[in-house]
Amino acid sequence: MPQDLSQAANHIAEGRSTALETLECSLDAARSPAAEAAFTQRFEGAARHAALRVDTERDAGRTTARLAGLAVSVKALFDVQGVVTTAASRSLADAAPARTDAAVVARLRAAGAALIGHTNMTEFAFSGVGINPHHGTPANPATRALDAQPRIPGGSTSGGAVSVATGAAWAALGTDTGGSLRIPAALQGLVGFKCTSARVPNAGSIPLAPSLDTSGAITLSVRDAVLLHEVLAARQVTLAERPLSAWRLAVPKDVMLDALEPAVAQAFERALAQLSAAGARITEIALPPLADAACLQRGGGLAAAESWAWHAHRMAQHEVEYDPRVALRIRRGAALDAAEVAALHRERRDWITRMEGAVAGWDALLSPTVPIVAPRTAALVASDEDFFAANALLLRNPSLVNLLDGCALSLPCHQPGDWPVGLMIWGPAHADDRVLSVSLAIEAVLRSSQVVR
Repeated sequence: MPQDLSQAANHIAEGRSTALETLECSLDAARSPAAEAAFTQRFEGAARHAALRVDTERDAGRTTARLAGLAVSVKALFDVQGVVTTAASRSLADAAPARTDAAVVARLRAAGAALIGHTNMTEFAFSGVGINPHHGTPANPATRALDAQPRIPGGSTSGGAVSVATGAAWAALGTDTGGSLRIPAALQGLVGFKCTSARVPNAGSIPLAPSLDTSGAITLSVRDAVLLHEVLAARQVTLAERPLSAWRLAVPKDVMLDALEPAVAQAFERALAQLSAAGARITEIALPPLADAACLQRGGGLAAAESWAWHAHRMAQHEVEYDPRVALRIRRGAALDAAEVAALHRERRDWITRMEGAVAGWDALLSPTVPIVAPRTAALVASDEDFFAANALLLRNPSLVNLLDGCALSLPCHQPGDWPVGLMIWGPAHADDRVLSVSLAIEAVLRSSQVVR
């Protein structure tokens, strides 16, 4: 059985399997109890047609498309031609179907993906937890063997990550405004890559905060992250084939190492030790500007201000149909006037300049993706206090990279039988290829130490 999309695509191209047979396995997984609530709707007929087209072209001797008719899921805030784009909200259920594909959806189709359905998500992408009161909350499949009680999937690309973790999809198209690819990837033992936001177009998707929104994918491996990024960004990644010892790696000790749960601290420290034993040069550094980022989040920050600009008119008529926790966070933006928003943008630019200067001497930085393991879903559904406390912790580390307009990849760093924990490799804007190169080298070391996938 192929371990990731890249290997599965090679099997299909070589005739060792067919796209249609492989797709049927994915569709079976999508219907399984493990994937319950992962999808808001499935596109089974269209997916079969895409897979069959790949098989037909291969049998005719033509080059197999890069994604080889393999199942890819689509977060429910991206337009898919002929389908209503709901962002997993009841308030958009009666909207007109999309007339065209979102830009990234069109790129996936052109690369031969079999788009199997719209995936569930935090309504309008506004939290890192993944709870949805309208469509149900998918259970975290990576924690099922560790706890009989369902654990959160992470958000906001909750259903997308579950689709990959259960085998319903080989990759999931999602977004990342404050960690929405990396958080569910970390909590489910997957890979999530947030590129520099300008690399991939967001046209044809419902925005959360355009200044921070980034389109990307959750995958099974770093090489799949490279492949999906090349498709979504329509560019070729230049990988640097250097030994791990050739990279200058830093661990910032400010903010990102605060209040780590024991399981996260142990997995992170063990991963650093494994990398050091493999020759990595890792230095712990002070990075004071990280602590200064808190002021950029006042009043809900740009996420609240920019989401309010999009939702204000709709909420005037449909707020009763919103998740109250989502509506509460959006409404915070009403208190931020134009002068305050302009000040936030100006202060962010200044902060980015200071951060870029502080990290200029390093090839990549290493941090825990999130400081906690997945909490139980029921506890966060029952308590607003627990929900918002967990949400703040989940967003804390990854959102700093979004504020930086940087790039980051989360990959698993836990051992078999342990709680899923993510290691975040990150850098400033346009360091994407370097981050991907370092991540490939790190993944090779951690996999050799039997880290689960």
